[in-house]
Amino acid sequence: MGKKLKIGIIGCGGIANNKHMPSLSRIEEVEMVAFCDIIRERAEKAAKEYGTPDARVYEDYKQLLEDKSIDVVHVLTPNREHSFITVDALESGKHVMCEKPMAINSAEAQKMLDAAKRTGKKLTIGYQNRFRPDSQFLKRACENGELGDIYYAKALSLRRRGVPTWGVFLNEYEQGGGPLIDIGTHALDLTLWMMENYKPKMVVGSVYKKLGDQTEQGNIFGDWDPQKFTVEDSAFGYIVMENGATIVLESAWALNILDLSEAQTVLCGTKAGADMKDGLRINSVRYNRQCVDKPDLNVGGVAFFEGAQASPADLEARQWINAILKDGEPVVKPEQAIVVTQILEAIYRSAAEGKPVMF
Repeated sequence: MGKKLKIGIIGCGGIANNKHMPSLSRIEEVEMVAFCDIIRERAEKAAKEYGTPDARVYEDYKQLLEDKSIDVVHVLTPNREHSFITVDALESGKHVMCEKPMAINSAEAQKMLDAAKRTGKKLTIGYQNRFRPDSQFLKRACENGELGDIYYAKALSLRRRGVPTWGVFLNEYEQGGGPLIDIGTHALDLTLWMMENYKPKMVVGSVYKKLGDQTEQGNIFGDWDPQKFTVEDSAFGYIVMENGATIVLESAWALNILDLSEAQTVLCGTKAGADMKDGLRINSVRYNRQCVDKPDLNVGGVAFFEGAQASPADLEARQWINAILKDGEPVVKPEQAIVVTQILEAIYRSAAEGKPVMF
């Protein structure tokens, strides 16, 4: 083994503990050497569980960035902090993995993209749903033209009563929004990626807070505090692309609906269609008969990782580290992620202004 990549973790909350740090700990070529959190105890706990014996702990991320030995930083903070921490990390000579969404608005996302180009450092955004077996299979089908011209799609992230009650999810100032920016962002990223279409023309949005004030909640994560629920509980967007393709985006933490979905896409092309209900289904017409194909996704690997089945988070981390070690491209490019942020921002803006937003 050669020199290991040294990683610094900024933000040691839920997404760090449930996704990034466990996945990084399973990669031999890296070691986590520094941990930062505004709550020092969380950073200390992370360092003890995942760090090297001499791992450093910080409360100020700028002190962590002063360490020249650190190669990579993972920015795992509330959304509002994504942009300025990422820019500072890139400027300090680090490659950066930033959790989704890229930023709370397109102007902040643009600063991140500009910094990556200026510094020549790699930047990626945490859209791990691209690494699911159904997503990987469908992406290859799209790339091979099996669906034809994809002209209509749905991006779906709908929960009946699944409002996150921890952290700052309900805080509009810290997060920039609710389910649209939290889980709708995953569905939109998947859909744009499958279509390979990143040129929006017009967006119309509707944003609702209809259930957040209720006290009879039936929430799967326990009751939320209506007084702290400052974001929407559902949001919807109608997106027209420059080439005429249409995307309908539906997102909700709380919606009286039984047909649930989490980070799913529905694609309709000239040759075939696809959805992610009941695994993955690809519908087409063959020999003048309607057909539905359901691939077995329990076997086989993906192009950049062969071997035992791994979680999307593990595959995301593996591909990201490979991109650094082999000077390759990350699967999630910042030029793609910024378009997701631009569309989400346009949905919020259209809903607030009561009119379409033109690009």
